[in-house]
Amino acid sequence: MTTERVNPPELSPPLGFSHAVVATGERIVFLAGQTALDADGKIVGESLPEQFTRALTNLLAALTAAGGAASDLARVTVYVTDVAAYREKAGELGAIWRELAGRDYPAMAVVGIVRLWDEQALVELDGFAVLDREPGQ
Repeated sequence: MTTERVNPPELSPPLGFSHAVVATGERIVFLAGQTALDADGKIVGESLPEQFTRALTNLLAALTAAGGAASDLARVTVYVTDVAAYREKAGELGAIWRELAGRDYPAMAVVGIVRLWDEQALVELDGFAVLDREPGQ
């Protein structure tokens, strides 16, 4: 895949995201929303950073199983039940992102919602990736 992160100077400087991502590849992987569910289907973690870590880990696990890597992410949407808490923890959440997914940020949005499917869930991530290879290549 080739990607180009586009951050026009007339827009505010992006922090932890890219304004646009131009991706060229052979496969598009659509990633379902991932929360902090463990393998038994139970929400793990009580804090937003704990749940964000697990949700991102789950998203990346699905992407890896489809043959991709974090650098292939073109778009991620973060759904949170408390935008103020997300903003308050943004530095910590950014550090978690960089540790697990690196610094090639996809185009991103954070959306505040009333609640998620699992009532204990504080955050959900979904997105899509563009790959230039078939699985196993």
